[in-house]
Amino acid sequence: MEIVLHRDPAAFEAAAGRLLAADPVGNTVALTVLDAMLRSAAPAALLLTAHRGGEVVAAAVQTPGHPVILSAVPPEHAGAVAAAIPDVAAVNGPVETVEAFASGRAVHIGRATRLFALDTLVPPTDVPGKARAATQDDLDLLARWRAAFGVDIDEPFGTIEEARRHAESSLALGGAELLWEVDGGPVAQATAKPVVAGVSRIGPVYTPPERRGHGYASAVTAAAARHALDAGATDVVLFTDLDNGTTNRIYPRIGFRPLADSVVARFSTPG
Repeated sequence: MEIVLHRDPAAFEAAAGRLLAADPVGNTVALTVLDAMLRSAAPAALLLTAHRGGEVVAAAVQTPGHPVILSAVPPEHAGAVAAAIPDVAAVNGPVETVEAFASGRAVHIGRATRLFALDTLVPPTDVPGKARAATQDDLDLLARWRAAFGVDIDEPFGTIEEARRHAESSLALGGAELLWEVDGGPVAQATAKPVVAGVSRIGPVYTPPERRGHGYASAVTAAAARHALDAGATDVVLFTDLDNGTTNRIYPRIGFRPLADSVVARFSTPG
């Protein structure tokens, strides 16, 4: 097997695009990360393809400070990919792939997530308030809530400035930043990412602790899903934290069904 490390996102797309697009739902994170690299020159830490018999059989992508995304690495090729990047600090992908990648290494299994896809949208009808699109004037709020969201899921942005840049990038790339408002004040937020390969992914979704328990997350998520469908998405997806019983209950109520589980693995020693 031949492993190719790419420096140019366009060259990586030329090599891996067909493989990623074959499963746009499963590869939603890799595809949106690549789309951001191509459209806004977002930096890449790793762009890898694995080739066998002239065919691309695996692909991995990473942005600085984040785990390597292994959604397009079949378990049977994970060992070869792991051998090519022995100093990687963390990976994120399907459970079977991550287990194969981590074989023989000291590993800490971190956050486990579940991928949901929308069947038929069922917006809640008993939640007060309404959604509106956030603007540049809301960037300070979006930055604070993104930073808080990062702390909640144990993946902090680092600084409030980084959280603000993340929100600014979302708006610049055409992401829908929706706020749910009650009595004229924002109480929750959800992002619908731009449609890539027919898929829009919702996230982050955040409600401040003092506002939780009123259905605002369900309402703003449903509004984000409606936006994504109106923007042309054929599939709308989101990830939940498997340790968060609330989110794993509320999203099926508005029409999402579970598809697959993923985990983050962090390595304490090189391979």
